Amino acid sequence: MAEISVIEHIHSMQLKWSPTATGQFTSLLHDLILSAKIISRSVTKAGLVDILGGTGDINVQGEQVQKLDDFANSVMIYRMKNCGVVCALGSEEEDELVIIDKDKAYGNYVIFFDPLDGSSNIDANVSIGTIFSIYRVNDDTELTKEKILCQGTNQVAAGYFLYGPSTMMVYSTGHGVYGFTLDPSVGEFLLSHENIKIPETGKYYSANAAYYDRWSNEDKKAMDLFNHGDYSLRYVGSLVADFHRTLLYGGIYMYPADTKNTHGKLRLLYEANPLSFLMEQAGGLAVNGEGKRILEIMPEQIHTRTPFIFGSKKEVEKYRSAFN
Repeated sequence: MAEISVIEHIHSMQLKWSPTATGQFTSLLHDLILSAKIISRSVTKAGLVDILGGTGDINVQGEQVQKLDDFANSVMIYRMKNCGVVCALGSEEEDELVIIDKDKAYGNYVIFFDPLDGSSNIDANVSIGTIFSIYRVNDDTELTKEKILCQGTNQVAAGYFLYGPSTMMVYSTGHGVYGFTLDPSVGEFLLSHENIKIPETGKYYSANAAYYDRWSNEDKKAMDLFNHGDYSLRYVGSLVADFHRTLLYGGIYMYPADTKNTHGKLRLLYEANPLSFLMEQAGGLAVNGEGKRILEIMPEQIHTRTPFIFGSKKEVEKYRSAFN
């Protein structure tokens, strides 16, 4: 069996679905993949060099910045600003959008990313990841924040890199979900999971049950539907790791709003939208705390937060039933 690299796969998908493509998207993915390889190398060496621990800074989310988190953000911003095909970018670590200087070469793509999701777990050597979301603007009028902010249904691609026992890339361009595993002996991501589909039902539920007393009565009722012998609790606390397990094994992940985070904790543009895009492409569902489809939510600003519930159709519909 031929070993298909991620770039070869992207080319084949473009020939099938976008035969008139200009090559900008492939160029963007090439630099995105290179960024992930650099980050993966540093994650692997984290215990050997001085990139563990906090920097002493606090990011826009009010969270302590980790050294590796800061490094990953710098790598992503540098490569995306200089790849020549991105006109604007947003990072979960940055206060504002970055609009590419028109004096530089740029294209029609906008990318949002969480450079290192799960960074609070870095020192414990838990799986962490990079999440990305890609949009395209189709005219040459002046870019504004209002023009760039749009529903997740407008994404042209989304995915994540998982830095665990092996480094994986999982992505979709709206035609299925595909997974690639980095083979360090050749330095390439090779196709390992073709056309991933989440099971229609699963036996796992994932939630931070320590926050139960902070939840609404409806969310408590939903949690109680899963808190019995038919389901087992699995919770890593690293979103990419929890998502990846749910995608492969089925079940449900719940991060509802609470009395401390009344609008939810997770970021719509950097986390919920890209992962919801993948979840729907794999045959699952992704909703907010009111049961509304995540991809139809209009962001109010670049750091809009949302409750986030996703997983197998049967389990997400069971969650929704608690609100009826």
